[in-house]
Amino acid sequence: MSLDTLGLEKNKNSSDVSRFVLLGLSSSWELQLFLFFTFLLIYLVIVLGNLLIVMVVQADAHLFQSPMYYFLSHLSFIDLCLSCVAVPKMLGDFLQKEKTISFSGCLAQVFFLHFLGASEMFLLTVMAYDRYVAICNPLHYLTVMNNHLRLRLVFGCWCGGFIHSITQVMIVIQLPFCGPNELDNFYCDVPQVVKLACMDTYLVEVLMVSNSGILSLVCFLVLLFSYALILITLRTHLHRGQSKALSTCASHLTVVSLIFVPCVFIYLRPFCTFSVDKVVSVFYTVITPMLNPLIYTLRNADMKQAIEKLRKKQVASHCFAKG
Repeated sequence: MSLDTLGLEKNKNSSDVSRFVLLGLSSSWELQLFLFFTFLLIYLVIVLGNLLIVMVVQADAHLFQSPMYYFLSHLSFIDLCLSCVAVPKMLGDFLQKEKTISFSGCLAQVFFLHFLGASEMFLLTVMAYDRYVAICNPLHYLTVMNNHLRLRLVFGCWCGGFIHSITQVMIVIQLPFCGPNELDNFYCDVPQVVKLACMDTYLVEVLMVSNSGILSLVCFLVLLFSYALILITLRTHLHRGQSKALSTCASHLTVVSLIFVPCVFIYLRPFCTFSVDKVVSVFYTVITPMLNPLIYTLRNADMKQAIEKLRKKQVASHCFAKG
């Protein structure tokens, strides 16, 4: 489908809007100060938690050679980057009376939000396949999930995220904007931006929903099918000591639900506004990247042992340096 078919203007000079006004989460100064300190604490947990997982997996040879933890370190890296797309800007805006973002800054947020978000969805699908092979075909697990395949799968996730994101941006960048310029959110995303275009956006909305909404739904259904097969296999082998695998799958399912349910809610519907949209947006841009490291570290004995080993190593190195 060409851009002309959608009725988009090729001349970007037709856009009079050079910046957007973000309405944010609240207009109350006292509430904004409270939210600033709350989200600052959450952001610190996100950064430190995800950095810890990446460092521990990289430092522990046993974990790094394990396909599951190899993918987990990439998931934490994506969450770390994803939190940097909207949260720092939101924190700064809490201390400002006028919350604005330039047109190019808005496009950058759209690009990186969808690039990292789609890459994470693809990676979670790969992680489900990894668990399926590990549990349903354990004798050939390391042969199937070899280093070469792992690298190709991760590279494919990043490429898929880039293709998805650049498609979104190429449509948005050619929309004509002539006012109003208020976005009812704390960051730029496709649904809110498209609503401000000075044209009939019906076909654009259908294309955007097909791109983001169906992608989220298909990945979610594939994941549910994969874990259904895994749970059926675990049910027949539970007496053989498969409780650890069941716990791992429970963690993965929790993360999958926290990410995909909000995305399906936001993108798989016409671009109409609901009162809970901001809450859902906060959930998958801020809360989920914070919960991921907590879920994987608090419920995972291998991660806790590796963290303790790294801590003892750092203490020993510090004592040796002082001595």
